[in-house]
Amino acid sequence: MKKKQKDGVGSIEQMVTPVSFQDESKALIKAKRSAPDDDTATDEEMKYHPVKMSRSDLYRPPSVDELKQLKEAESLFHCSLLKMQMEELLKEVFLSERKKQQIDSFVQTVTGLLKSVPKTEKVEMADLSWLTGTVKVPFLLVPQTTKGKFHIEPPSSVELIGSYPLGTCTKPHVMVDLVVIIPSDVLQEKDALNQRYPRKRALYLAGLAQHLSTSSQIGTLLYSCLHGNRLRPVLLLRPPGKESSSFSVRIHACPPPGFFKPSRFHPQRNNVRTEWYTGIPNSEPNQPPTPHYNSTILGDLLPSAHLQFLSAIQSQCSAFADAVALLKVWLHQRQLDKGPGCFNGFLASMLLAHLLTTHRVSNSMTAYQLFRNSLNFLASTDLTENGISLAKNTDSTAPSLEEFHRAFQVVFVDPSGHLNLCADMTACTYKQLQHEASVSMEFWDNATVDGFQSLLMTPKPMIRTSDHVFQLCELVKLQASCKKLNLLNELMDFSGNYIHASLPSILSLIRRGLGQRITLLTHSRAPDPEWSIQNEAPKYRDHPPLSFGLLLKPELAASVLERGPPADNPKAAEFRQFWGSRSELRRFQDGAITEAVLWDGETICQKRLVPKQIITYLLQLHAHVPESSVRFVGAMVDDVIKIRREVPSSGEEESLLVVQSFDDLSRKLWRLEGLPLAITSVQGAHPALRYTQVFPPQLTKVDYSFFDKEKKFTSLLPKENKPCPTYITPITVICHMEGSGKWPHDRLAIRHIKAAFHIRLGELLKQHHNYTFRACPTHLDVWKDGLVFRIQIAYHREPQVLRESIGADGMLVVRDTEEAQTLEMATIHKPLLTSTLHGLQQQHTCFGAVCRLAKRWLGAQLFSCEITDDTADLLVAWLFLQAAPFTPPGSPQVGFLRFLHLLVSFDWRNNPLIVNLNNQLTVADYTEIKNDFMASRESLPVMFIATPKDKKVSLWTKQAPSVQMLQRIIMVAAESLKVLERQLMCSEETQDVRVALRPPLEAYDVLIHLNQKQVPLLSQAVDRSPLTFSRGTIEGSVGQSGGAMPVVDYNPVSLYLNELRESFGHLALFFCDPYGGTVIAVLWKPKAFTPLQFKTSQMSARTVEVNGEDVKTVPNVEAILEDFKILGNGLVKSVEARTERWTF
Repeated sequence: MKKKQKDGVGSIEQMVTPVSFQDESKALIKAKRSAPDDDTATDEEMKYHPVKMSRSDLYRPPSVDELKQLKEAESLFHCSLLKMQMEELLKEVFLSERKKQQIDSFVQTVTGLLKSVPKTEKVEMADLSWLTGTVKVPFLLVPQTTKGKFHIEPPSSVELIGSYPLGTCTKPHVMVDLVVIIPSDVLQEKDALNQRYPRKRALYLAGLAQHLSTSSQIGTLLYSCLHGNRLRPVLLLRPPGKESSSFSVRIHACPPPGFFKPSRFHPQRNNVRTEWYTGIPNSEPNQPPTPHYNSTILGDLLPSAHLQFLSAIQSQCSAFADAVALLKVWLHQRQLDKGPGCFNGFLASMLLAHLLTTHRVSNSMTAYQLFRNSLNFLASTDLTENGISLAKNTDSTAPSLEEFHRAFQVVFVDPSGHLNLCADMTACTYKQLQHEASVSMEFWDNATVDGFQSLLMTPKPMIRTSDHVFQLCELVKLQASCKKLNLLNELMDFSGNYIHASLPSILSLIRRGLGQRITLLTHSRAPDPEWSIQNEAPKYRDHPPLSFGLLLKPELAASVLERGPPADNPKAAEFRQFWGSRSELRRFQDGAITEAVLWDGETICQKRLVPKQIITYLLQLHAHVPESSVRFVGAMVDDVIKIRREVPSSGEEESLLVVQSFDDLSRKLWRLEGLPLAITSVQGAHPALRYTQVFPPQLTKVDYSFFDKEKKFTSLLPKENKPCPTYITPITVICHMEGSGKWPHDRLAIRHIKAAFHIRLGELLKQHHNYTFRACPTHLDVWKDGLVFRIQIAYHREPQVLRESIGADGMLVVRDTEEAQTLEMATIHKPLLTSTLHGLQQQHTCFGAVCRLAKRWLGAQLFSCEITDDTADLLVAWLFLQAAPFTPPGSPQVGFLRFLHLLVSFDWRNNPLIVNLNNQLTVADYTEIKNDFMASRESLPVMFIATPKDKKVSLWTKQAPSVQMLQRIIMVAAESLKVLERQLMCSEETQDVRVALRPPLEAYDVLIHLNQKQVPLLSQAVDRSPLTFSRGTIEGSVGQSGGAMPVVDYNPVSLYLNELRESFGHLALFFCDPYGGTVIAVLWKPKAFTPLQFKTSQMSARTVEVNGEDVKTVPNVEAILEDFKILGNGLVKSVEARTERWTF
């Protein structure tokens, strides 16, 4: 495979599937694993061999167990394939026996080393003289000192805890948890106060690190902290050698079970004294509660008890481990399983245990059923309002659920009844979890969705899931937020972590400010920090930026008005206090006088950023977060389709004006009298009429002094030596005339009749509406409102006439022809697609903008000839109609990122892309399309797109792309996606999203540089030229009707490109950005330079080579390059030959 990729030409199989499922047929073969010859063999070296079966075994009737499995697959799954996919996934994620042996061996080694830790003398906690070498303590001392003495002793015991002994440990990130019990002599009863225990815990870990660092049996030693909690540092160990990255052992230091009374850690009790924390004398008897601090220490008392509880549950449910593994994969794909306040695999196990103990699910259920019921429970249960508990018989000191709810945002109580397992989880995180579960349940039973791929195989990073994303940088500024929001108690509770202390308040502030504009607010959970044992613990200011995601309600998100209560309402004062100086009394058309806030925004692209205005204003007002610390990345990519004018516009307003002008023309055409036949329909067949033209036609006012006038036809002509005039796009309109016996049955006669209709139609429009027109045999151009509409008359039987011919025997022969197909495409399929996608734009307001971004990227990367406008629009339509596992895009940027991901991740080889326009396709239609596709795969286009009106042929992709070009598109899309997501999410990156639209020109053989003066669309280029040219239009003027017909559809670049392809298409491929590109890239065809036998009829662009009596011809490259210049005289600036591939 590597060799094929190097040569640049590979099979389609290389483009497509996820690594684990590249050959699904292998999953259908029953196989067995051969034992490796030596213990050092890797998993990849292990071979699979088909099982040899006798004839009697091959044809024997199914057993009872097999019948049961078949029945289960039929009743529980859409198809048996889904069942097999899940089984194969579980085989992939669980640890192999060989890996378990490696882990067991390393754990045994580590246990032996831990038990040999040397004892030290008792010293004050602040005295670190016993800590020799460069080993540091993994703790931030805030405040600096606390009481207590400390010494090192060997641990009381070393035990495995967590997922590994439970059998739910999964790849790829294998983490084995090892708990070290701190001897009771090291601790004191009052160590729960004022961070004494957490500091002793950190000191004990430092002592263990110092001891382990001297052993050659340990590979790397790092500090980390459990789920981002700085009070719970841990020690990460990795084995030496090549296995160092395959798994990690995480060492937890915990007190002996029962050392502290659980009642001391009631969520309403205080264990961090204000006077100690602030250093200021405090005589108040009532100390604020410290629920998060309390739950941190309590969590260290219970890991062994939790393992025993889960082991007992697992022993009764055979599918428990498989169900937990599926949940872990599901959580991992949604980035919910890592960081502070995450919903990790431990919580997933506890959730499943809750469902089993409350008999919501049965012990006899399969992993599939347990997984499904778990998601259903999450989707339907709000733990922020109604917490749940695993405790059965709690003691009298255990808090009630109401007390837990007063202290925490999310409540899930463990079997002891004292610990809230979700203590660190924010309400926003749980709402995200609930939303994801709800979305998963919505498409689970949809037979038209690939449930396995959507549920378990599609990653959902924030930048591709949320409609808008913004970041808080310079998090040290949150110290001022804590002061402004009066969060001293929270700072004490979180031990000085101002990020975690202020986050709930900031989330609440944003949620209230955005209100009905959003359906979901999410935030990032930074991965657990890791640092060398020789380094100090990272400061809070080193925390990566906090990212926030918004899922918008498109119908409300862009509203510039925030209407409040009436002036005499008691809530008006609260409204004014919240919105500050932006709130003002306003009188509305209904006579009401209310408080209101008006945000800036004239154009749609400005209104799309109203949430940004709200967020930056409220954070500045209430949290003292300066606007410079807020990095809003929700619309950065939109800049590449913005139109230059005084008020920035991304083109939606221009598209709307075009559609309104077309609607007006359509009405006038319907009302015309004096035509021999009535008009039966007027349909648009241009991307601008479905809001998907990359740069929509603008209403133009012509500067007549720029042109010469052709008197006979009242047309304008470009003057010589002037820059190329503005490109005026003809907007295609199809007029169908009624059927009649008057229509001839001869193709030439039909064309003559249509030409006559064009003339008559133009005369009537001139007579009634004074529109300037120019009639041609194939169309009628009408100059209206500063736009040109190209009207084409269509007769519904003409394609059939083109298919009919008289054979040599005088019989009528009907056969499909390319001419008939082209006519059908222009007069039937394109108008239908335009009207359908126009309707999709009405449902999803950002559909058009996503299409325009996608096509701008295709054009910039020189792929617009491979994926045409119509194909790109269908690909984007699929993102809105088949959004699973996402919701339909709510902003152009997120839609564009998903478009790139679709190109990269879709299995073009083995699946058709089915675009269910208007929801016309049934489940049976989907099955029929897929069956027909598989039966005829080799004869179908490499990119197959099916629609309700095109189930078997893929009309839109019949001609392009080719296999090689699709490979190239996928490769460039993958790189663009990676670069864009890194740029958008990494505040340290240089912010230039246009880098994803600059094509890599190194791969091309010849570059033809064009004269910018003669490129009419120069202003649309990715990198705007500093040069500007007057091109015969008056800026800022309203479009006009009447007067002379301007220069229409004149683009020297596209005309030159067509000539190159006609003249040299057999030798090379030609690529150019149609939107202001100033370079034409040329790629020689591999077979173009194969010497051919001399023939006088094949000497075009060739030269003769004589070798003895053998006379052959090869392309004359020097002459060809000279011809490039001659053909483009005046347009071509220079021709650059970058390679000499024709010489070898």
